[in-house]
Amino acid sequence: MSSTRGTPGAAGGRGAPEAGGEYGKPGIGHLVCGRRAKWLVLALWLVVLFLAAPLAQKLTDAQDNNAASWLPGSAESTQVLEISEDFRPEQIPAIVVYARESGLTAADRERITEDAARLRRLSGHGIRGAETRGPVYDRETDPRAAQILVPITMDEQGWQRIAPAVDSLRDEAGRSDGGLAVHITGPGGTSADFAEAFEGIDSTLLFAAMGVVVVMLLFTYRSPTLLLVPLLSVICALFTAQALIYLLAEHTGLTVNGQSAGILTVLVFGAGTDYALLLVARYREELRRHEDRHRAMAQALHRAGPAVLASGATVVLSMLVLLVAEMNSTSGLGPVAAVGVAVALLAMMSLCPALLVVFGRWIFWPVIPRHGSPDPTERGVWARMGRRIARGPRMVWGVTAAVLVVCSLGLVQLRAEGIGNTDAFTGKPDSIVGQEISARYFPAGSGDPLVVVGDRARAGELRRAVSTTEGVVPGSPGLPPGSRPYVGDMVLFEATMTAPADSEAAKETVERVRDAVHAVPDAQVGGGTAALLDMDRATTHDNLVIIPLVLLVVLLILCALLRALIAPLLLIGTVILSFAAALGLSALAFRYVFDYAGESTDFPLFVFVFLVALGIDYNIFLTTRIREEAGLRGTRRGVVTGLATTGTVITSAGLVLAGTFAALGTLPMVAFAEIGFAVALGVLLDTFIVRSVLVTSLFLDVGPRVWWPHRLAREDGAGAAHEAEA
Repeated sequence: MSSTRGTPGAAGGRGAPEAGGEYGKPGIGHLVCGRRAKWLVLALWLVVLFLAAPLAQKLTDAQDNNAASWLPGSAESTQVLEISEDFRPEQIPAIVVYARESGLTAADRERITEDAARLRRLSGHGIRGAETRGPVYDRETDPRAAQILVPITMDEQGWQRIAPAVDSLRDEAGRSDGGLAVHITGPGGTSADFAEAFEGIDSTLLFAAMGVVVVMLLFTYRSPTLLLVPLLSVICALFTAQALIYLLAEHTGLTVNGQSAGILTVLVFGAGTDYALLLVARYREELRRHEDRHRAMAQALHRAGPAVLASGATVVLSMLVLLVAEMNSTSGLGPVAAVGVAVALLAMMSLCPALLVVFGRWIFWPVIPRHGSPDPTERGVWARMGRRIARGPRMVWGVTAAVLVVCSLGLVQLRAEGIGNTDAFTGKPDSIVGQEISARYFPAGSGDPLVVVGDRARAGELRRAVSTTEGVVPGSPGLPPGSRPYVGDMVLFEATMTAPADSEAAKETVERVRDAVHAVPDAQVGGGTAALLDMDRATTHDNLVIIPLVLLVVLLILCALLRALIAPLLLIGTVILSFAAALGLSALAFRYVFDYAGESTDFPLFVFVFLVALGIDYNIFLTTRIREEAGLRGTRRGVVTGLATTGTVITSAGLVLAGTFAALGTLPMVAFAEIGFAVALGVLLDTFIVRSVLVTSLFLDVGPRVWWPHRLAREDGAGAAHEAEA
């Protein structure tokens, strides 16, 4: 069989079998797509799915949504939370607020008193009805509002427990009636609304992501049969990943919460479908060169496998970098996401190829790739774009980079300083309405007090230091109901702030109180506001540490894969520019389109990790194909050919990934909607502008030197082609 490079459809062209393996070059392709091996792979995955499906359904029960699973482990507020458990079980107060602008009537006050009596008799779902406080009125004469505070015990179930407890309070306290507004607010009410938002998050994201994948695969393949293979593979990967994570949570102490479980679904669907698209595209290309589908798949795995493996390794290692985060929720997300992507990669490199070979060519119906048919990519839109960019690459990358820099100027509108409860939902649930009403009549921080612990012998000194601090309601420091007065040599009391607990003013009050009480040995300040302040500081630390580490990981993988230095540095530069542009455009959209009040402090970090780790996949697939072609045609022709052969599949993969992250917008929480929008926008920028225009023009302008110090940097196209021919 001829070893020359023939036409794309020639049997003896590139991709023909070579000595050393059953289906081509030595490799593992025959282990998953051989005539007998494919059935073994399919049987193994059926066994795995049979074992994993029941365990995957238990992942929700293994979630730990209590406060400590979100807070930074070494923070002062976390230590206070742990100490306070010796005084009382971890509690969260729910506040029933009543209000009538014209003033409470005698009938209103009688109803409020009766409600308080019923609430004191409540139990179950962690409600400590006997410790109910109130009613408390906004003023002694002619009151307009009243509050009843009911403590609720929290445990490892967190949000799953608070929702039914608040439902019980609502059943007893009744609802607004006859002009009397009744709402359940405070930390308990807000947490219940968060729980409702998270309820069904797994199924919501699963069906949303699945719908996006089905639509995009139909658009990409134009085949109702072919889309079944990636879809079945990614569903198997998701169930397997959920089962593994459940086992890790149960037996190794891995922390899984609602956030990481939701992101897991998006990552597995997005990354897994991307890997399937890249593999199927190369398989279809090889089917035109090889009559035997087993040989075609072996060659596709041999050619595309390293790029897919490098892409998956980049994501896995980038996610594992999150382990160094101070935030428990962020560090817990790292291994959860890494396991999900690793399982998706394994499924797409074994189950997906086996299924494709089992079904045969007909799975591509109605556009079946026939042996010897021409490759349409050589005359497609991406081939034409590559030739046009090649006419003036320096001008193209200069203009493109300038446009991205202008887009990044939108960063001045970024307000990643945290989102208050009133702005955390895309709508306005009951607890937020109640919080706004309560703030009109009572001290804004009454529902979420400061918690101070210190030396029992200096309790009086601590109380004076707290009560005289600006921003604290005078005389408010006191022992919470239901708490033990002392535990050993320690004392605990609470203090009410004048500002809303989730406001910047309240955080400043926490800093002042800490400055005052830290003069007393062993004194510490915690509570909800202190936790928010500590989370902000921990996230700032995580941003400064994790972002450079992720860039280093990506750079090292690119250097190892391309065996060059210039090309990886150029790619890292384009990634940073793409991230800045996506963040800038997103900030503008949040201010002037969606009217969001701000972004969470971890917003830039999550967007960076997902965008860089996943977006680099497309650069890896493009540049590895360019490098492969450069060894045969020379760098500049290799760039044009690489763009032509990968353009369609990478664009399709980008649309799938953007769509799956956009599915986060189906959740009624601003933080998730913002992350989904920014990552989706960044992926689209990377797919259509950065990868197809900026990277292509940079490689064309730099030429063979882009491979320095590899020998390709010293060879022109003719020399490279001559050596490959020989």
